[in-house]
Amino acid sequence: MTGFIALVVFIGVIIIWNVIVKRNMGEAMFLGFIATVLFGGTDAPRLFWDGLVFASTYEVLYAAVAFVFMAFLVDRLNLIQALLRILNSLIGKLPGGAAYMSTVGSAILGALSGSNSANTATTGSITAQWMIKSGWSRETTATILAGNGGLGAALPPNSSMFIMLGFAPIGAVVAEGDLYIALLIGGGYQVIYRMILVFLLVKKNGIKALPSEDILGFREALKQGWKSIFIFFGALIPILVTVGPLAEALKNNPNIGPEAMDEISLITWIPILIMLISLIIGRKKTPGSLANWSKMLSSAIPQFTTIGALMLFAVAASEVLSQLGLANDLSQITSSLDIPKWLMVLMVGILVTLVAGPLSSTATLTAVGLVSFSALTSAGVDPLVAVVAILAFSSTEGASPPASGSIFIASGLAGARPEKTFIPLILYYMLPIVGIGWLIGMEILPV
Repeated sequence: MTGFIALVVFIGVIIIWNVIVKRNMGEAMFLGFIATVLFGGTDAPRLFWDGLVFASTYEVLYAAVAFVFMAFLVDRLNLIQALLRILNSLIGKLPGGAAYMSTVGSAILGALSGSNSANTATTGSITAQWMIKSGWSRETTATILAGNGGLGAALPPNSSMFIMLGFAPIGAVVAEGDLYIALLIGGGYQVIYRMILVFLLVKKNGIKALPSEDILGFREALKQGWKSIFIFFGALIPILVTVGPLAEALKNNPNIGPEAMDEISLITWIPILIMLISLIIGRKKTPGSLANWSKMLSSAIPQFTTIGALMLFAVAASEVLSQLGLANDLSQITSSLDIPKWLMVLMVGILVTLVAGPLSSTATLTAVGLVSFSALTSAGVDPLVAVVAILAFSSTEGASPPASGSIFIASGLAGARPEKTFIPLILYYMLPIVGIGWLIGMEILPV
């Protein structure tokens, strides 16, 4: 049981260093990695080296960093703001239109940035006061903004997805392209639920349409920001090339073939294409001189440090745990639990959601992602479905009181008391999202 004990210590070190000592996750992950290495005894130096070599040559690590820079670049070029203005011109005249726009905008931003807090901050900075002006209470406004922030972890690409792929046992059986599409579908269920919730809350609170002076006309919004729509081609092109009829045609082409097509990576090409398209359509807002470029790139460096360290040591630790026999240990433990599949999925959902309360979604999955995956697959859940269900459970982080950063960002933007949002967030977002994750895990909602 060396692997399992090492996992327990790994989780304990992360929680203590991040929650109790209140240091950042990059440091916690490094200490967790060192703790797992020590379980190798005289093999510790070899495990240390093997873990770092495995992590430093792992494609997902570089993709994660690319997505972080992609989100930074898109934001600096003001392309997200242009997209949100277009959306508002379309749905702002609906009763509660600002809340619908916040939901759709959060879905779009979530699919680009993958960050719950950044999602809440960006969409909330545009929609919070509009919602209040159209009749939403400050507490309900903050609740919706924080609840929508979870779409950063629910939709691909996101750091949580990369954490799961970084675990060696998961990466061996789940392809990144398949997970991207499946998570897109799984996140879509959450978007649909949130739209229905907004509709019901509009009726309950008697919300009216926004004042016309606060809405830019569609033609004007489109005239000002139509170029921003093209950034979605950065995701659409790789998907069309790797999935569906076009992909099959390319595989059957003797000049290309399946081997070449299998080398195309969604998580590598999506950020590259989105960045290239963003630079082309936003070239007038690029720094221009070499000195300004250097200044802008320097300002982006802090955004890489935590995610880079987190990913490096998380992947390295997963390789060490794998060599310590964690997979076999977990299989023995979960196979000894004689409980039905539906209960196992529910238990995993509760476990992940409880851990996501004090931790971020990435920290949660680093701590319990692998053990949750093993528990679900041992109960008969398809590996791909298991990962999507776990990611759905972890996306409750944005709406998990009392420690979610999204709650305090949303409350600050809306001028609300954070504690007033706790119960509504649990009732409107946490519990229903756990339910969606359970339905996905039971394969009632297909992905």
